[in-house]
Parts: sequence; C-alpha cells; structure tokens
Amino acid sequence: MSSQAMRLKPGDALIVLDVQRDFCAGGALEVAGADSILPTVNALIAEAVAAGAPVVASRDWHPPGHASFREAGGPWPAHCVQGSAGAQFHADLCLPERAIVVSKGEAPERDQLSAFTATGLADRLRGLGVRRVLIVGLALDVCVLETALEVASEGFETRVRLSGSRAITAEGGKAAVEKMRKAQVVVEES
Repeated sequence: MSSQAMRLKPGDALIVLDVQRDFCAGGALEVAGADSILPTVNALIAEAVAAGAPVVASRDWHPPGHASFREAGGPWPAHCVQGSAGAQFHADLCLPERAIVVSKGEAPERDQLSAFTATGLADRLRGLGVRRVLIVGLALDVCVLETALEVASEGFETRVRLSGSRAITAEGGKAAVEKMRKAQVVVEES
C-alpha cells in the first residue's frame, strides 16, 4: 500500500539506517544516489526533534575480517570497519546529540542486517512509548528491508519513506518494496 507522508509526533520514532561514508559517494560499498537522501533525512531528523520523537541512528560496525566480507567468503567488499573513516556517519548527516546510536554487525562470524536484531532496540522504543516507526537510510534492499520487516513483526506500525532511501540495485529495490508491502509495512512513495 502507498500512503501520504507521515508527520512525526510524540509516540513515533525515526530510524536512520547506515548513512555512513562507506555507503555514500566514493565509499567501499557505494550505493548509487545515497548522498541525495541527506536533505530528506535531515528534514525528518529536524521534524522528529521538534516533535519530541526519538531519533535512532544505526551503523554497521564490523571488526576486521568480518564474515560478510569477500575476503572471508561473504558477499560484500570490506566496509564500515570499526574505527575507520568509512564507518563514520556521513559528514552532512545532522544527528542530534541525544540520538540513540545502535551498532550492528559486531559479531565477526555473522552478519546483522536489521537494527532490531540482538540490539534491545524494540524494548527500548516500547519503553519510550513508541507505537509508530518511520525508517529511512541505506540500503533499501538490504538493511532497510530487514529492519522494516523486523519492526513490523514486533508489532509497531511501520513505514518506510522511499525518498529517504536508495537501493543497491533497482531490481532489489522493487523486490524489497513488494516484500515490505506484503508484511503490512506502509511504503511512502513521496
């Protein structure tokens, strides 16, 4: 289902997924057009702050030689290695001081695509009175998809704003949107 853009208010949370240097222009695992989402993402962050809604920023935070890296037999080039320049949030991302930062992919032997898997984030958001979650970030067909599916399965009203996300491939993006819609995630086209 497609929907008008949600306005953030108390009881909502904004999750910004993996807007890190390695996924943006010139990064080790560049997502085409990733930098172009920053105005949308920053506007949503400002809206969330003004509404008193929590802002969550997830980051890939891999140890060297992580299982998801090609060198270890995984599908991806080495990216977002803990403490590296590529693991830093994009310099133009305007995160508030009180943002909740969630690190994922820290276990060297397995990948972690969702910001909800083994992070305690679902319980933390429930403790803050959150009922609706709006998701933006990178990449639509990987971490945005997996996070949206898990957020929805945890019982939150879940939305993804496409103008605040980019996919690794166009085909992957289309398939991700289809999967999210089947899981009752509201996909905002605008």
